[in-house]
Amino acid sequence: MTDQVVHYAMDARGVVRVTLNRPEKRNAFSGEIIRQLEQAFNKAAGDPACRVLVLAGEGKHFSAGADLNYMQHSATLTPEENREDARALAAMLQALDTLPKPTIARVQGAVYGGAVGLVCACDVAIASDDARFCLSEARLGLAPAAIGPYVVRVLGERQARRYFLTSEEISASGAEAFGLVHDVTSRESLDGVIDILIQRLLGNGPNALTACKELIARCGQSAPDTDLAEYTADLIADLRTGTEGQEGLKAFLEKRKASWVQE
Repeated sequence: MTDQVVHYAMDARGVVRVTLNRPEKRNAFSGEIIRQLEQAFNKAAGDPACRVLVLAGEGKHFSAGADLNYMQHSATLTPEENREDARALAAMLQALDTLPKPTIARVQGAVYGGAVGLVCACDVAIASDDARFCLSEARLGLAPAAIGPYVVRVLGERQARRYFLTSEEISASGAEAFGLVHDVTSRESLDGVIDILIQRLLGNGPNALTACKELIARCGQSAPDTDLAEYTADLIADLRTGTEGQEGLKAFLEKRKASWVQE
């Protein structure tokens, strides 16, 4: 029987919590944890009841990166088998990055290697003040290839040039300064800060949040040209005349809560 190394749970509000569940291994990546993470992200993406996804790690650490046994096993694979293994990691990260619901990374302790990619692929990241980040691949003669696009997008090329090459640890306060995480708080306050964010997200239109994510992705990839202007004009026109947009405007004018806001 396959161990359940990723826990998936949804509460009555539609908040899905995906939790790395290998605390005895500091939630280190394995082929199985990567597979189960992709399944969890795809499940949340396809579930209309899901409103927000929180990604967390059980125990003291978010994730210490790749498991040693997993790394040793990869050395025995053929080049094509290694490519397939790398593609599985890339597919999992893409599933998280393109998930059409808001995503929050709840981060504590060690955040090494591929775990930094998970944080960068989430919409919002909140860290405890004991969190420490490290792009440690170069120490092993490797490069953070699969996570690279997500990390460079967040850190920017300048900081990536340093931390990809040096494998220095980044403190929680440094991660906040670089924009790797949005806020830093005590471990005791972590869940409270995240719950405030969840409440704000649940107060917004679900379709509008999906549209916001699509808009950000499109604007991030394109220069402000005619095609992008047409896309943004079509998007706001569709949202204004859609059921959710009409309900949001009516609720505002009638000074009441919109239908998607739970009492």
